Amino acid sequence: LLADDMGLGKTLQTMSVLQAPVLIVAPTSVAFNWVRELARFRPDLRVNHYRGPKRKLDDAEVTVTSYALLRIDEEKLSQVDWTMTVLDESQAIKNPGSQVTQAAFALRARYRISLTGTPIENHLTDLWSQMHFLNPGLLNGMRSFERRYTKPIAQGDEVAVKRLRQVTGPFILRRTKSEVARDLPQRTEY
Repeated sequence: LLADDMGLGKTLQTMSVLQAPVLIVAPTSVAFNWVRELARFRPDLRVNHYRGPKRKLDDAEVTVTSYALLRIDEEKLSQVDWTMTVLDESQAIKNPGSQVTQAAFALRARYRISLTGTPIENHLTDLWSQMHFLNPGLLNGMRSFERRYTKPIAQGDEVAVKRLRQVTGPFILRRTKSEVARDLPQRTEY
């Protein structure tokens, strides 16, 4: 779970480790950015922007689609053995019972990456959904998670907070702008 603040290069970091075949799922508006950035930084990869009424899976190394089409075409997309699946703005799967979240859980991939600046948007179960996508079973089932973490943490149990950090910490990279600001080069536009 790459949970860096906005502007720290989550997209570029992810592009540097892509291993085909890759499925990238993003909000519709962000999917266009992925296609553009892949052309700019990874021109060596063939990209299929999976969209529109005549959308088809092909032999592209990277397939970019939206959460809406993931939900609609769950059966087709979950039949592919992806090497890597990337969820951008992955807070879109925060509701474990939603159709789009269930479609994300159904994807088959050797490696999974989630990108979001807000891993916990409203409720601690947002994190459970993220982690269940990335590493199913790590936090057990939802009821167990609520019993072990959500309720105790809501009551101020610092031991539960520490335990949750120990379990999830190795799978989360979170940097804030203030932590890395001095290391960042000046922004340049081309």
